[in-house]
Amino acid sequence: MPIYVDLSPQEITVPGVVRNASPARLYEDALTRERAGVVSSGAIAIRSGAKTGRSPKDKHVVRHRESEKDVWWGSTNHPIDEHTFLLNRQRAIDYLNTRDQIYVFDGFAGWDPIHRIKVRVICARAYHALFMHNMLIRPTQEELENFGTPECVIYNAGQFPANSLTVQMTSRTSVDISLERKEQVILGTEYAGEMKKGVFTLMHWLLPPKGVLSMHCAANEGASKDVSLFFGLSGTGKTTLSADPNRRLLGDDEHGWSDDGVFNVEGGCYAKCIGLAMNKEPEIFQAIRFGTVLENVVYDEITREVDYDSNAITENTRAAYPLEYIENTQMPSLAGHPSNVIFLTCDASGVLPPISRLTPEQAMYQFLSGYTARVAGTEMGVLQPQLAFSPCYSAAFLVRHPVVYARLLSEKIRQHRAQAWLVNTGWTGGGIGLGRRIDLASTRCIIDAIHAESLQDVPTERDSVFGLEAVCRVPGVSDRILVPRNAWPHPSEWEDAARALSGKFRQNFLPYANEAGEAVVQAGPAS
Repeated sequence: MPIYVDLSPQEITVPGVVRNASPARLYEDALTRERAGVVSSGAIAIRSGAKTGRSPKDKHVVRHRESEKDVWWGSTNHPIDEHTFLLNRQRAIDYLNTRDQIYVFDGFAGWDPIHRIKVRVICARAYHALFMHNMLIRPTQEELENFGTPECVIYNAGQFPANSLTVQMTSRTSVDISLERKEQVILGTEYAGEMKKGVFTLMHWLLPPKGVLSMHCAANEGASKDVSLFFGLSGTGKTTLSADPNRRLLGDDEHGWSDDGVFNVEGGCYAKCIGLAMNKEPEIFQAIRFGTVLENVVYDEITREVDYDSNAITENTRAAYPLEYIENTQMPSLAGHPSNVIFLTCDASGVLPPISRLTPEQAMYQFLSGYTARVAGTEMGVLQPQLAFSPCYSAAFLVRHPVVYARLLSEKIRQHRAQAWLVNTGWTGGGIGLGRRIDLASTRCIIDAIHAESLQDVPTERDSVFGLEAVCRVPGVSDRILVPRNAWPHPSEWEDAARALSGKFRQNFLPYANEAGEAVVQAGPAS
């Protein structure tokens, strides 16, 4: 039986409110009201409209006297004043109040009951309600009946545009967050991922003052309760490597590390599905069934088979499904302190070792750097990669200065004696066009060796440019590729390429150097 919810505090007056509906009910509404389709696996397929990804240039944070000194202002967090936020908020509320029916989903963010928050989503599309039903932690019937006042409210009026003539608005899309009110307002974009990332942005704000590190990472747990964290930007293998049949998955994207251990922030996964295949990622492939939201995929209108290789709508095709759809998942999504912290990088220059053991200072340096290379299109002969540095592997969602999160990571690594590793899933023996990409089988051997604790006493070799301790022996991996200088046809060419990359590292690190401290600066490349 539907549970009545009083939306007067949110100024919502629509008589038709569908609260925490079942996936079946949301399917019905999406099919009849939103031109969705059901594919052969039972998942629902739907489009997000003109916007098929996040709109980072249109993300705004309210500049408020209570919080402005602690916000990392710049290209990630664009300031707006509270008046403009309230104008957009009222615009969203007015639009929602014109609908004959709206959807509410009340759920939680954070599996640790000490640190979880109550989140209310108010939206006009059944698709958005189902998405957040999957992505938030779903309350029990008793928890829903006693939900009380939400601590965070999302007003999703994405079908309705922002007024671009409003002062401080730059387009007809606006995604606004008020840290004081703990509210998010969405206008002019129907991309569902904005809601998920809004919640994570808020957790990035709320957790650090409590001594909890908020992390954009995957996490899994072994049979002996050992926990590993996997940090990495797109294309580094974070999702693939953390989905290990021999280990239980905590989550693929957003976590917190408290004094009690690691906890997932979310109740589901939001996986990229471009190129998805059963033989490559069986866990994700099998999770796409009834209840899963497929976003912007192409499918055959007759057979209802999905063409996961098609990018006709977007490269950013997505699947949103509950955690329990992954068979080997830790539920509830809580675990102890990590034994291993793994930074994944796709180094297209071919100079970084496949695996390096890091000191706490080096870990902080690499975490603040968040280095990888975007190599999309390599298969079509693109030889010039785009280097990417994303502090804390999470630049788009950070609210505080990156050093705040990096210090917390360093402290927790020291306190809990976790070992940090840098794993290169990119090139060896030369950059793109000269060398070859490190094969997935070798990388899996490296990760398996980390988990087996078989790398503690093996020889290492310190390189002369980055100061990294390259592990020289890994079962199942050729010794030749483990020391990059040896893998190149000419060692002098490796050194030239390494010095070129180190210069980019040092240039990128300049904004963090003063606050990070001299010991961390010295943990980076020397020349």
